[in-house]
Amino acid sequence: MKRIKILLYALLAPLFLITACQDDNYELGRMLDKSEIKFRIEQPLNLDAGGNTVILINETPGTLSMWDYGTGRSERRVDTVRFAFEGEYIIKFSAATAGGIVEMDPVTIQVTQNNLAYVDDPLWTALSGGVGNEKTWILDIDAKYFDGPLYFYGTDNGWEGACMNEGGDCWNWNPDYAGNTWLMPAGDYGTMTFNLKGGPFVTVNHKMLPNRGTENGTYFLDTDTRTLIMTDATPLHDAGRDGCVSSWGNIRLLSLTENAMQFAVLRMNSCEGAALLVYNYVSKEYSDNWVPEEPVDAGPDEGYNPTFAPGQLLNMLTGGASSGRVWNLDASGNPVDWIAGGKGWTESAASSSDWGWNTSWETAVADSWIRFDRFGGTQNYTRRQKGATTTGTFTIKEDTNEITLSNGNTLLQNPDSWMNPTASTIKVVKAFPNDFQSKGIWFGTSYDAGKDEWLAFHYIIP
Repeated sequence: MKRIKILLYALLAPLFLITACQDDNYELGRMLDKSEIKFRIEQPLNLDAGGNTVILINETPGTLSMWDYGTGRSERRVDTVRFAFEGEYIIKFSAATAGGIVEMDPVTIQVTQNNLAYVDDPLWTALSGGVGNEKTWILDIDAKYFDGPLYFYGTDNGWEGACMNEGGDCWNWNPDYAGNTWLMPAGDYGTMTFNLKGGPFVTVNHKMLPNRGTENGTYFLDTDTRTLIMTDATPLHDAGRDGCVSSWGNIRLLSLTENAMQFAVLRMNSCEGAALLVYNYVSKEYSDNWVPEEPVDAGPDEGYNPTFAPGQLLNMLTGGASSGRVWNLDASGNPVDWIAGGKGWTESAASSSDWGWNTSWETAVADSWIRFDRFGGTQNYTRRQKGATTTGTFTIKEDTNEITLSNGNTLLQNPDSWMNPTASTIKVVKAFPNDFQSKGIWFGTSYDAGKDEWLAFHYIIP
């Protein structure tokens, strides 16, 4: 009904504009009589001997078309429908006029032969199991194939995530459900069964949407445009977004294989902005036979808890006897990490952007450095930051790879950040004795015993 009102308003809009300046005159246009509505339904037998191809034609000027042909609906003035299966089909036509909707008498047509070429496509088979079969799908709430049940894409993304318009609204966010359970409640969302048993029929059992319950409808898969139209049934989805999609039956396919598929529907602008809600499904057969992979423990990160020969760490830091070596915080690479159980997770500064690494850090460490040296036979430490120089000495505890800086000295500072390293004793958490010149060194500045986690900063040789 909402869709009908929108169509009627679009038709009546010019009339409203014409009469807007007339005082106290709110009369709408005249509703046409059924005798004034002209439409045709043709079955050109030269295209299909069984009458499978049906052409719908609205010949009434100034009206909007509203077709219901049993396996789908259309609003086109002229449309072509192809029925793959023989049988009797009832076609309903209504015309939206300036005065209201005129509903015409239904027309019954006969399709006398099957033409299964219209559903003979790998995508039809993947969706329904093929002619004479059915296939049941469930929402991938347990992340057996995808990372979770729901992804988000831009309005111009299409098949396999490709951007359909150059420079268009193309982006994606694919949250893992394990870390984002707020997306939707866990539970059994029901089943969605597509079949080709005498026609393209679909049954959806919405276990998490009692107001929808079980829906029985039809569907049409356009293999050229990678779109799916569901009529009188809606795909499995969550209650929280049920009111955020005006047309659940207009679906864009992002992927469809034997085991998994992705349906994209357009979220309304009023619900956090227009975007594609991409629901991820797996076949029930795949789900029932799914066996979780054994977790593979790759061990700790390369260089974690390094072993040095006597004096090797000192030489790496300073460059050797009577030498000095300058180190920079890796601001343009991967400057900070949280290394838990020997494994870090950041890949670049962007990994912790804003909440961790941010522009205040970039400003704080620009043109700044630290230096370890052995000038004058003493182990010296210098921190040069924002024109100020802090000096002292350092010692190394080789059995724990700990470095203690004298006079309360520290690594490069950023007092505006919660990560600011204030410790004077730092630990070499990761290092590469044979490749430090290209891979640098990770200094741990604070340790969370409960998580076995180091906050570590990455220093490199400039």
